[in-house]
Amino acid sequence: MIEHTIDTAHSILYVRPKSSLAQDDFVQLAKTVDPYIEETGDLAGLIIEVATFPGWESLGAMAAHFRFVRDHHKHIKKVGLVTDSALGNVAQYLAAHFVAAEIRHFSAGELEAAKQWVMNRL
Repeated sequence: MIEHTIDTAHSILYVRPKSSLAQDDFVQLAKTVDPYIEETGDLAGLIIEVATFPGWESLGAMAAHFRFVRDHHKHIKKVGLVTDSALGNVAQYLAAHFVAAEIRHFSAGELEAAKQWVMNRL
């Protein structure tokens, strides 16, 4: 399950994975994000807040995740990863080769710093 909200005032999508990622999580995420992008243009940022990467429920879920990234990465300027997981550092450098967004890792508890960075205030 992925909790998500859009801060429309700052054009930031907040994503909080709560359990293994399922295929339907990305369908629901797209239902929220796609109309916003169509109406307003690109997102200033995506902030992913997670204690540890929860993994995928199935190969279909992993494929849905990769499709979501492929279809949306050009519409997101910055991605802030807020986590103490070692995967945060790896993801920052690995994902930079596959997505258009600027990516930065923040320690858990630095959600406000991530928001300020997305808004170009840090």
